[in-house]
Amino acid sequence: MAFILWILAAILVISGIFAIFRKQILWGVVLIVVGCLVGPGGVSIFT
Repeated sequence: MAFILWILAAILVISGIFAIFRKQILWGVVLIVVGCLVGPGGVSIFT
């Protein structure tokens, strides 16, 4: 389960970075923050 959360967090952060490059600053920041919260290294919202 931790591996799946890590993959999901990585996808969210990468999507956030691409959103920032596309000038969607707010959406990019939201994706990065959610990715940090979901990741097993962060405060996981599932535990």
